[in-house]
Amino acid sequence: MKHLVLLASLLVASLPPVALAGSTASQTAVHEPQTIIQFAKDVENYAANQGARAFIIARVGRPQKDLPKGIQYTHTAIAIYSDITLEDGETIQGYAIHNLYQKEGQLDKSQLVTDYPVDFFWGAHELKAGIVIPTAEIQQRLIDLISSGQDKTLHNENYSVLANPMNRQFQNCTEYTLDLLNAAIYQTTDIARIKTNTQAYFKPQRIHTSGFKLMLGSMLQDDITTKDHKGKVATATFTTIGQYLKQYGLASTMVSFKQDGSVQEI
Repeated sequence: MKHLVLLASLLVASLPPVALAGSTASQTAVHEPQTIIQFAKDVENYAANQGARAFIIARVGRPQKDLPKGIQYTHTAIAIYSDITLEDGETIQGYAIHNLYQKEGQLDKSQLVTDYPVDFFWGAHELKAGIVIPTAEIQQRLIDLISSGQDKTLHNENYSVLANPMNRQFQNCTEYTLDLLNAAIYQTTDIARIKTNTQAYFKPQRIHTSGFKLMLGSMLQDDITTKDHKGKVATATFTTIGQYLKQYGLASTMVSFKQDGSVQEI
């Protein structure tokens, strides 16, 4: 029996990285704090110089070599230019980031957490940011959606790393971001309508992995399931969200912003 448990543990360790790339609010720093702080400031400055009041932001939480084909980032959220109150009561302007994170100790459940660029990149394995800047109209609709609190009505706490964005059974950070975008695009929080339009216009990222690994992962890890998929497994990613917006003329910029300050179009 002990040998079977050991074998199962080794197999779980070999599961496809995307199946292990969930995000919680608590992260351990990989880089020096001052390096993270400077990078976060650089990302903010870039977005501000582009005139972005709301944009999609993504980070890399695992070594790039470990990520499956087509997966460039592991966590995606929406950044909104906001008034931020500091601990001493001073109010400054900066980007607040609206995330869906897994709950600590209950990884099959999620919560909505607002943090800031330094927090967002604190646990990043590589200091590289994915940035998609929607059109001004979509930006304003996102701001209105979040400031009104209606974003919370689109949250589904049942979490799966491999959530199928075409239905409502589970949700992960990228699907939540996509749901917010579609709420802004179609000016509705009716989740049934949002999913109907997602099915019609959005193309998810196919995840290439063996059925055996997925089955084993779903048995041993609470946040891995494919119960919401029929046939091939596909999920929303930062890249597919950006491609979706660009395809329909809803994004002006889609780039990778690197630690050295260089910017590469995606």
